[in-house]
Amino acid sequence: MSVLTHFDDQGQAHMVDVAAKPATHRVAVACGRIEMLPETLALIEAGTAKKGDVLGIARIAGIQAAKKTSELIPLCHPLALTRIAIEFQVVGIESGSPGILCCATVETVGSTGVEMEALTAVQIGLLTIYDMCKAVDRAMSIHDVRLLEKHGGKTGSFVVR
Repeated sequence: MSVLTHFDDQGQAHMVDVAAKPATHRVAVACGRIEMLPETLALIEAGTAKKGDVLGIARIAGIQAAKKTSELIPLCHPLALTRIAIEFQVVGIESGSPGILCCATVETVGSTGVEMEALTAVQIGLLTIYDMCKAVDRAMSIHDVRLLEKHGGKTGSFVVR
């Protein structure tokens, strides 16, 4: 079994030293979804939500969140991100669980990965949708936020499909 890297020999939490690790191109993709009433989804799609362009603002929020991950998660390294892409897709209408899928792709060239940045971008993007639409649908729920892919570094690629 692997060891937890954020603890030293005495069990104290610490930031992992990545100085000796080579800089490589690193990519992470995370996704999650928010479920909502069909009427809420219709407001978002029509662009008639009272607070404005819900998905446009959620995209910017996700980008900002990825850039600020090290300020939110104590042992994350600050990274020079080279790309952040946030995509939204309407899902579940046919199954009766209407909602929006949010996927974030984050990239860097560095000595540590960008998984936390991708996950943070998705969470904040979805929370922004909730914030902008809560006046009409407080029962929205966020589900299945997870890492789908990561590439680069010593451990190579990880892909969930």
